[in-house]
Amino acid sequence: MKRYIPVSRVEGKASRQAHCDLPDGTFEREMSKEGFFGPAAFFHHRHPPTGWTEFTGPLQPRAFDLVRLATGATSPWSAHEVLGNAHCRIRFWRLGASMDRLARNADGDELLFVHSGHGDLYCDFGHLCIEAGDYVVVPRGTMWRIDCTAPMDLLLVEATNSSYMLPDKGLVGNHAIFDPALLDAPELDAAFTAQQVGSRPWLVEVKRRGQVSLITYPFNPLDAVGWHGELSVVRINVRHFRPLMSHRYHLPPSAHTTFMANRFVVCTFVPRPFETDPGALKVPFFHNNDDYDEVLFYHAGDFFSRDNIHPGMLTFHPGGFTHGPHPKALKRMLKQEKPATDEVAVMIDTRDPLDVAAAGSGVEWNEYVQSWKTAP
Repeated sequence: MKRYIPVSRVEGKASRQAHCDLPDGTFEREMSKEGFFGPAAFFHHRHPPTGWTEFTGPLQPRAFDLVRLATGATSPWSAHEVLGNAHCRIRFWRLGASMDRLARNADGDELLFVHSGHGDLYCDFGHLCIEAGDYVVVPRGTMWRIDCTAPMDLLLVEATNSSYMLPDKGLVGNHAIFDPALLDAPELDAAFTAQQVGSRPWLVEVKRRGQVSLITYPFNPLDAVGWHGELSVVRINVRHFRPLMSHRYHLPPSAHTTFMANRFVVCTFVPRPFETDPGALKVPFFHNNDDYDEVLFYHAGDFFSRDNIHPGMLTFHPGGFTHGPHPKALKRMLKQEKPATDEVAVMIDTRDPLDVAAAGSGVEWNEYVQSWKTAP
């Protein structure tokens, strides 16, 4: 059990409730341990904590326009790597045609998030139709391929040497946010049986320790006639999510955790009503990003706390970076013009620093750090 040094006090001009009833003319900043789960301090500043005039060095935030990456690779192992560390690899795959080989990841579980397009996924467990907004969890060792019915863009998040699990939802229970009954598994249906027909050789690309081995079969190895057990590919679409909400308190991002793996979590932001209490913050609060690197992939909608961000972009805030809403969003800190958000975004928080890969650097928006500046 962790035993942090206990301190609990109020000093100077301060609110006694986090994210609510800020002293007039102040901007709140949270500094905390363990993301948003450990002890925290809340500072009330006269100026926005992101009101810098210049920012240099490797701590500055970065943004990448992933839809500028090339389309064409039909192997997930040729997808564009954007960020990575020893426990998590983040890639963007612009799949323009159906896969003509099978893939198998021997390094860890794979999470596919379908940003656009649709198709059919065939795997050891059967057949699944997949479309924009789908999360697909593919356990390590699964053979699979995708037949595109329209070109697809997918965010790939590998849990290297780890497995994806559901978070403990605590007091709200296991059926909050989404009921596990909504997790769909593949079926051994007519489409799965039909894809077994034929006598051509099939190649399987197996990735292990980042290297690809090629196995040739004289038949289609996706030839299962049945299976049983507690392990499977699963799918859920973000439209089924029912986010946690509070009309009097802006919840931290961790309230929207969707999947967990070793050393990182995946969260999902989906449309929800804004807070209605007059004193409650209606935008994300400023916070120190001390224990995690934070990644956000923007899927759809109007990203109410960010300026100049469009679907298909990805932002990266290194650990140690203090951040919060952009200046335009800050003007709506306590009163929003709309009743609800309409954004859909995937957040990945990693406990270990991420490295930017060449593909990310090639489509970087270099002025992102300047976007917090208030216009003169």
